[in-house]
Amino acid sequence: MVDVEQVTPPLAGHGEGPVWCPADQRLRWVDMLAGDILALDPATGVVARRHVAPVVAALRPRSAGGLVVAVERGFALLGDDSVELLPEVWPDPSIRMNDGACDPLGRFYCGSMAYDAAPGRAALHRLDADGAVETVLTGLTVSNGLAWTREGDAAWYVDSATQRLDVFAFDLATGELRDRRPAVDVPPAVGTPDGLCLDSEGGAWVALWDGGAVHRYAPDGRRTAVVELPVRRPTSCAFGGPDHADLYVTSSRLGLPADDRSPAGALFRFRPEVPGFPAHPFAG
Repeated sequence: MVDVEQVTPPLAGHGEGPVWCPADQRLRWVDMLAGDILALDPATGVVARRHVAPVVAALRPRSAGGLVVAVERGFALLGDDSVELLPEVWPDPSIRMNDGACDPLGRFYCGSMAYDAAPGRAALHRLDADGAVETVLTGLTVSNGLAWTREGDAAWYVDSATQRLDVFAFDLATGELRDRRPAVDVPPAVGTPDGLCLDSEGGAWVALWDGGAVHRYAPDGRRTAVVELPVRRPTSCAFGGPDHADLYVTSSRLGLPADDRSPAGALFRFRPEVPGFPAHPFAG
């Protein structure tokens, strides 16, 4: 039996995108539709909030210091007291960024979705260290969790509308995602797959929107763990702590009824049997 700890009060309207930042030993995540970045100091329990833009979808630490962030229609670079908005990737205000991660060479990938989740309107974009942006996948619907294996030869991916976890072969030299194959079919009755991360044995932990749980799937697709949460809409997860042994889970209040009394919007934490490994930083 895993003990799940509620780490914060319900601070976020739509909490998403957690990542451990080793430079200052903070767990950061976003309150997406408020445009804020939240930062937890696990040693004290104190959470700092920083407003960045109307929408902040995902973030990663930068090798040079600071953060790279996906904003509504593109990317930004953050310093301690600065926000550098890069050119918009697309002009359409009906589409926003949604979730992302860095590959082992430090290129930042982030996928989008239409605000109304219209099928086929989303894409996956890549920000290179030199600031160049390339669209690497199109025809998506709700581009969500993305995580590379420790070896860097494959990436797990979620387009939530498919109800699947897929795996791509990955060409590290070119950054090409290819040979997409279904790895896990998630029955709608147990929730919709959202954000994910991988542990040091290659297991995929995925948050299940409307499923009130996170599941672990082995590299061969077998479900090996179910951890229930006291909220209906967990959104994503990431390993953190000095040894990357704690799994942090974000959650959302978005779309819940006004009389919902759960701690939706809080941050949760538990310790799985298998630890994780550090998130790749952005090389730019």
